[in-house]
Amino acid sequence: MELLISISIVAILVAIGVASYATVNKQSRDTKRKGDVEQIRAALEMYRADNGYYPAAGAGAWVIASSATDATAGLTPYLVSSYISVVPRDPKSAQSYMYQATTLSGSSYYGYCISTLLEAEDPSDTCTPSTGQNYGLRQP
Repeated sequence: MELLISISIVAILVAIGVASYATVNKQSRDTKRKGDVEQIRAALEMYRADNGYYPAAGAGAWVIASSATDATAGLTPYLVSSYISVVPRDPKSAQSYMYQATTLSGSSYYGYCISTLLEAEDPSDTCTPSTGQNYGLRQP
């Protein structure tokens, strides 16, 4: 009987430990995502300081921020080398940081939104595409 009680206690402790470990992993990925979005934001602000407007990546449509296939696909051709060493990628390969140039005036964009999906929290921000992302930052 004592052995059965001991095994039950150990099983409960293991279950609690596994659940806590999963939560900590999600929170750490979310912290990295928030830091990455802030890095992209800082690079965008430096770009604007030099050019007077924000990159027209995607011409106002939501695009994957780290895409480098051509000049209209993502931020990489605009920001890398001058403003940031590499546009960060999401810690989970199935997810992406998204960018949208906003506030078109003439042929230049004077606003932006960068978004991502947070796993451990739901801030329900309005600066997000409809693809299930829930955290976004706009230009200051």
